[in-house]
Amino acid sequence: MTSISKKQLKQLVEAAIFVADEPLSKARLQQTCLADFNVSTLQLNKVLNELTEDYASRGIQLVELASGYRFQSNDALSPWLSTLWQENAPRLSRALLETLALIAYRQPITRGEIEDVRGVAVSSNIMRTLMEREWVKAIGHKEVPGRPALYATTDRFLDYFGLKSLNELPTEAAFDALLSDNQTADDASPPTTMGDRDPDEPSKEHLH
Repeated sequence: MTSISKKQLKQLVEAAIFVADEPLSKARLQQTCLADFNVSTLQLNKVLNELTEDYASRGIQLVELASGYRFQSNDALSPWLSTLWQENAPRLSRALLETLALIAYRQPITRGEIEDVRGVAVSSNIMRTLMEREWVKAIGHKEVPGRPALYATTDRFLDYFGLKSLNELPTEAAFDALLSDNQTADDASPPTTMGDRDPDEPSKEHLH
């Protein structure tokens, strides 16, 4: 094993996380760019902690998510940074958010159980969207007649919403309040007949 100075180690870890196209875990760092160096878990933890502190007061911050570390902009700067993109991010429908929330808070859960709570059928397009985005996955089957699939959230879901674990989810009451606020904003717009159709799905009236 080749030795590496603390300064070089810090630079290498910083650069690796910066250029990676997805969050980097400690194990991934050890298996790739640090594989040729004699770096202990204790040394790596210390460097990651120092980098986190170095960036804490900057516009870019180092955060630990469910699947590893990544650099991201300070949340407080989002209103101004969003002007860099001319197109708005795809809007998530209330039906999709409600379905995702039920899976997140009550997992593992079947599609039928989601429908029982919401009181309406869950659109196949919504489930397909959640699984294509890799926010949700089937983790088994419930041992009841028909053996329906059990759904749970993924690390990619946590990464997308900036969470390290499910323990960091807002309370259900806080999430309900957010949905209510979004609905109030929606009420100011002309009514549609989308129902549970995800906004990414083309309709006869619109192409998204």
